Amino acid sequence: MSFIVYDLIFLVLFLIFFSVFLYTRRKNLKKDGLLFLYRSKWGINLINSIGKKNKKTLKFLSYVSIICGYLLMIGALYLVYGVVKIYIFEPAIVRAVKVFPLIPLFPYLPQVFNLKFLPPFYFTYWIIIIAVVAITHEMAHGILMRRYNVKIKSTGFAFFPYFFPVFPAAFVEQDEKSMEKSTKFHQLSILSAGTFANLITTFVFLVILIGFFSLAFAPAGIVYDTYATAAIPISGISMVNGMNVSNLSYNQLLSSTTSSGFTNITLGNMTYLTTKSTLESQANNNGFAIVYYNSPAIKDNLSSIITEINGVNVNSVQKLQTELSKYKPGENITITELIDNGTLNKLVTLEPRPDNQNVSWLGIGFFSNQPSNFGQEVVGWFSSFRAPNVYYQPLLSSDINTFIYNLLLWVIIISISVAFINMLPVGIFDGGRFFYLTVLGITGNENIAKKAFKFTTYLFLFILLVVVIFWFINTY
Repeated sequence: MSFIVYDLIFLVLFLIFFSVFLYTRRKNLKKDGLLFLYRSKWGINLINSIGKKNKKTLKFLSYVSIICGYLLMIGALYLVYGVVKIYIFEPAIVRAVKVFPLIPLFPYLPQVFNLKFLPPFYFTYWIIIIAVVAITHEMAHGILMRRYNVKIKSTGFAFFPYFFPVFPAAFVEQDEKSMEKSTKFHQLSILSAGTFANLITTFVFLVILIGFFSLAFAPAGIVYDTYATAAIPISGISMVNGMNVSNLSYNQLLSSTTSSGFTNITLGNMTYLTTKSTLESQANNNGFAIVYYNSPAIKDNLSSIITEINGVNVNSVQKLQTELSKYKPGENITITELIDNGTLNKLVTLEPRPDNQNVSWLGIGFFSNQPSNFGQEVVGWFSSFRAPNVYYQPLLSSDINTFIYNLLLWVIIISISVAFINMLPVGIFDGGRFFYLTVLGITGNENIAKKAFKFTTYLFLFILLVVVIFWFINTY
């Protein structure tokens, strides 16, 4: 049975438990705006214990935390700039992703919207990540509150019942008067403590991820992501699907291609292949078309994962090149490829490489392995310890290994995302008050600080509106 079935069962059981829990303790449940807050005293003893001890260490970490807060704020603004630039100037990426820009990350979102650049996101992941990311974030706030004698009123969790009736966040509620009486340094330390904890969480889980991956997976093949390509002048094409042509334009070439399958193109004494979708992505071509060589990989319809050549394991691109160099053009080799139901052996006849007739090749390429959107970049950053274009085989249970790996990866992605987002200089985030106190400290003028705070908040709302408008234009 698929894991998602177990996950849905867990979701139903959790909702039942959560509903009963809240109903029996409804006196602790209070509405606060759009959120419901469940207040308790959980964690306060631990916060008091840590906050009252190691005062010198916590003071040193306060300086580090504030510095990280400013760096994260700068980084968050740069990320906002990058997102806006994509939505305005990269309509192809927006159309490919399609997801509404303000949609929160909820269970099954990558599966529902077919976001292949992200790993699956289950409800089980969601609950575990809340426990790890949100609780450590809020605990850090609480520890610094206790260190600097800011009164803590309560702890607990909050949820938005109109969207998804489970808790999306934890909180530590400070006494506002006590907070305002603290020095600016103390307040900045407390406000930045949560995101600093997120950075530590990111680093710790990255180390765990690397250790787990090295123990649970082993290189077992290579993964190629495209066939070998060439750039050819469109006007020089002499035949398309066996029909003579001359002085073709891009639009004429596009209209000559079939809607499915490969289209044969002849230029000089060479035959190339292309598809309609490939050409459509090359509208700004400057008179050239990127096409595929008519190579052995295409002719024999090789899968994207190759594990062996004539019984020899190829677990890196270098190993693949070494094995291919042992054979001459025209020789037959047996390629073992990975398919859905296991492995498949194919007899392939090698051909000479176009630029060197004495060297054999398959005609596979690794040119499209660069991230095409920010989501792929984020996943790529935290998976960079993996060798590129290598297929890794789980050493134990494939499902269990993959489940744990993706869980650790999601903890890292969400933890660093929370760190950046929470330091935006916007009213609803810690970064809003952090920015206000910074301006107040620089100018010494509360009126200027308040105006700066309002300006950045409204500016961010305007930017969100612009992003939503361009999302709608580029999607529909």
